[in-house]
Amino acid sequence: MVTGALLLAACASASDCEQGRCATPEGQADIARAQAAGPYDFPALTGRVVDAADLLDAVQEARLTADSAALERETGHQFVIVTVPSLGAHAIEDYGIALGNQWGIGRAKEDDGVLLIVAPNERKVRIEVGCGLEETLTDEEAADIMAQHILPAFREGDFPAGIAAGAASIETEIGPET
Repeated sequence: MVTGALLLAACASASDCEQGRCATPEGQADIARAQAAGPYDFPALTGRVVDAADLLDAVQEARLTADSAALERETGHQFVIVTVPSLGAHAIEDYGIALGNQWGIGRAKEDDGVLLIVAPNERKVRIEVGCGLEETLTDEEAADIMAQHILPAFREGDFPAGIAAGAASIETEIGPET
């Protein structure tokens, strides 16, 4: 089971920013927006892959789970893939921040969790990165992973392939150096 606390780029609270973690105006604005967004309907955290939108078969889910577990054994970083049938009218950015903090992905002191969020009905995908991995997996790199590896498969209607390609790319970026 995945434990810890994911302190995303927006951090978990204003006190995190005051303590120097992600103390940016943008991070503080993200915190305020996420807190004002209202209640969320999150799926239960059941493992390293939470396929609430039912996009993956058992074999695909098992492979992604095994790869995420291997990454954590090698690096300590926690990586969770979640598909949701709906964002409930929330922006995916706000949803991702709130979900990561609700689930507590990543180790609290290292802030090293990563979420790959797929909302097929809204046609949204996002990679949320904990503060401790922002230099390893930058916003630009996350955008490139989505544009080059995830979205081409999604446009073809192949969600499992896009998720697998995105997950592999994320694991390469945050995995051990070879």
